[in-house]
Amino acid sequence: MIIVTASFTPLILDNLVTAILLLDEGLTIRYVNPAAEQLLSFSKRRLNNACFPELLQHSSLDLGLIQDTLQSGQGLADSDVTFVIDGRHYTLEVNASPLSWQKELLILLELKPIDQQRRISQELSQHAQQQAAKELVRGLAHEIKNPLGGLRGAAQLLEKTLPDPSYTEYTQMIIEQADRLRNLVDRLLGPQRPGSRQVDNIHVVLEKVRQLVAIDSGSNIRLHRDYDPSLPDFTMDPEQLEQAILNIVSNAAQALQQHGGGNITLKTRTAHQTLIHGKRYRIAAKVDIIDDGPGIPGDIQDTLFYPMVTGREGGTGLGLSIAQNLIDQHQGKIEVVSWPGHTKFTIYLPIK
Repeated sequence: MIIVTASFTPLILDNLVTAILLLDEGLTIRYVNPAAEQLLSFSKRRLNNACFPELLQHSSLDLGLIQDTLQSGQGLADSDVTFVIDGRHYTLEVNASPLSWQKELLILLELKPIDQQRRISQELSQHAQQQAAKELVRGLAHEIKNPLGGLRGAAQLLEKTLPDPSYTEYTQMIIEQADRLRNLVDRLLGPQRPGSRQVDNIHVVLEKVRQLVAIDSGSNIRLHRDYDPSLPDFTMDPEQLEQAILNIVSNAAQALQQHGGGNITLKTRTAHQTLIHGKRYRIAAKVDIIDDGPGIPGDIQDTLFYPMVTGREGGTGLGLSIAQNLIDQHQGKIEVVSWPGHTKFTIYLPIK
């Protein structure tokens, strides 16, 4: 039988796969185990005696709640916490509990990464959302288009029988508004069929998008390129991908405009062994659209790709829904992470 002594305790902590930190009442780090070093990508020397809040560029958790565990004597548990440390985004399960150690009261902080599980869950959820939205919009389009067609036809017939030509102003108004509603429904539906496919280069598509946004945006929007020239050509519909990426980049530019300007970076890399909709691809193109704007409001992040969902005043909420539909037709996927000062949309496109 092994008798656990005080000197044996660090050995146990050092061999745990869960990241463990011991914090004092001022949230200064007094101890980290190797799992915490690996998770946070900092050495023990860098972490020891560092103030934990100063390591965080962003936290979705009020760190005062961690300190409160010492006064209340009650533990804290949160299964969905976002930390940004040294520019890296972590989604974590966090547990904090008071601990008496060598006559000193400390906080035992456990961090368990759940990024991969959450990404898979979000991907499945987004895919289900998209299919549900498609069925909803198809049904809605059918119910709206039929009466609109009748309304428009009746206005045209009425126009021919009007005794005074000046009254045609009103029938034309009816026809124009019916056409406007029909166009809105068509935009909601988005492209329903794959376009013409050809072997092309994704950087040609990105350059067209960059030029279009640069023309529409003011000088306070700066567009940067970070391309991987080794990325191979692959089969795509360039026009559809241009539309999808343009919708995302335009959204970023408009959000930056409302906050006085900023930077957008278009970045490409090769991704290996990528899982997309449950299927693993040996190689995929990875396109990042990164901006340093205000971030996406937390209350719409989970429904961001629904039609008519927008965080921008005057926005239609159709751009991202259409973009996801177009990327889905290329067997790809879109991921997004966002916090104040940083938003990144990542598009994965399989290279077959």
